[in-house]
Amino acid sequence: MFDQDELAQLCKSATAGRKQKASGRNGIVVSSHPIVSQIAMRTLEDGGNAVDAVLAAALAQTVVEPHMTTAFGVLSMMHYDAATGATQYVNGSMNAPLAGLPGFSAADMATGRSVAVPGFWSAWEASRMRYATRSREALAAPAIDLARGGFPIYPVLFGMMFEAAAKIGLSDEGRNIYFRDNVIRGPGEPLVNHALADTLERMATDGVDYFYRSAFTEKVVETVKRAGGVLTMEDFDRYETRWMDPAWGSYRDYKIAGSPPPDTGGTHIIEILNLVEQIPLRQWGMPTESADSMYWLARFCLEVFSEGAAQGDPKSWPLPMETILSKDYAAMRFELMKMRDPRGLDPAKKAYPGSNHLTVVDRDGNIATVLHSVMSHGWSNGLIVDGMNLWAGGVHFFRNMPRPGDRGTCYVAPHIIFDATGKPVLAAGSPSVGLIQNCVTNALNILDFGMDIETSVHQPRIGGPTYTTDSLAPDAFFLEVDCGTPEIQAEVRKRRLGIELVNPWNFHSGSYEGVHIAADGLASACADPRRTGVALAV
Repeated sequence: MFDQDELAQLCKSATAGRKQKASGRNGIVVSSHPIVSQIAMRTLEDGGNAVDAVLAAALAQTVVEPHMTTAFGVLSMMHYDAATGATQYVNGSMNAPLAGLPGFSAADMATGRSVAVPGFWSAWEASRMRYATRSREALAAPAIDLARGGFPIYPVLFGMMFEAAAKIGLSDEGRNIYFRDNVIRGPGEPLVNHALADTLERMATDGVDYFYRSAFTEKVVETVKRAGGVLTMEDFDRYETRWMDPAWGSYRDYKIAGSPPPDTGGTHIIEILNLVEQIPLRQWGMPTESADSMYWLARFCLEVFSEGAAQGDPKSWPLPMETILSKDYAAMRFELMKMRDPRGLDPAKKAYPGSNHLTVVDRDGNIATVLHSVMSHGWSNGLIVDGMNLWAGGVHFFRNMPRPGDRGTCYVAPHIIFDATGKPVLAAGSPSVGLIQNCVTNALNILDFGMDIETSVHQPRIGGPTYTTDSLAPDAFFLEVDCGTPEIQAEVRKRRLGIELVNPWNFHSGSYEGVHIAADGLASACADPRRTGVALAV
């Protein structure tokens, strides 16, 4: 699909910083890597639909962003069918092992106990069979070519490899891929992964059975067990993708389709926007202009996130979603918040950053917006089988430990917002610990303040929670912010909300992979300056 000169140019452009908007009516894509966006766009140009494009791009992204995602991870998608108006959610998140994880602790992150049952490939294939027009082989071809032919190591990837060198270099497989003469490969050197190419080729040929019920699966199980884990062949064999109705909510005159529990990010966005309706945001302005806005938006995001940790897999735990998403509940919640100081967060329930989001709208108006992820720091347990990174996604179990065999609760948030006539206006999502704040902030910028999407993604924003190492209080936390004047920040601190100033366009503040669709049908997207991506229109 690419020659080496083209790959070199694309990897050279894989940098953070100011990005340009793309607009069009015949298809649009946005992702966090230029190679990935090119694959999605070319799939559209070749006649593929939104799901063809997003699946080809997502699998290729496991090759070019191995620090962020893996086909041994998770994949969840919100899909809108323009012909029927139907919106559906595909949950391909992780399961806890049937054996359970008693005594699970931070020390397990370096062992096989950190490995959960992956859903990426099951959801990828289920989505392809229901919505796509291309074969597995056709959609997997770009990823296989990139793994076999290699691509230049770009600076961000090198930085992540350098940081994780001690883990990557533990195994012969890791050293063969990422090292040269016992030294981590440097920027510009080709990253070739023949073993991964072979694995992806077998997955494309044999489908779900190769990944979940084959000698490859047995090799994974044995590798995990040798590293102290408890996965079994039964864990893989019983895994099923879930087809779900979205969680539905509203904000002013807009209707929201959010990811439903156990992918709680979508419901969190709806809950937060319900709370925003309790304040005069348009009068106050965004947090760059108002201490009131910064304080209350930060509190809404943090407390909804904190309370969401109690929500488990709805197959085992009843969730009163009608109550949680109601306007009456938001009004009561807001009154109770006014009675007390902000709550702290349990540091043990903070997950590591590491994910990808990408959004595609095709020529017919179909939408696919997808979160896929390693759900942890890349290579955090050092386990690699046949070229594929075995993620440490169990870190999310610190926030909410599922019952044995249940689905994990994750705050990923693929979502679509519709206008009063039922037409899609925004389709979006984000990776990283600040993804909920990111999605909420950009939605408010665009829907309430009329910002162009390019202006919106470059704005300062409230980030995710971070934890201080200097405080004597074990549960002390600060919220990362890069917005507001010193006077606004001082006023927020007076109200006992801890904030930590970070650089503009901070990496942990997420990456808004969103598409805005105007009333006349013109679609626009702009990659986030905090990551290395690009938006492209057909």
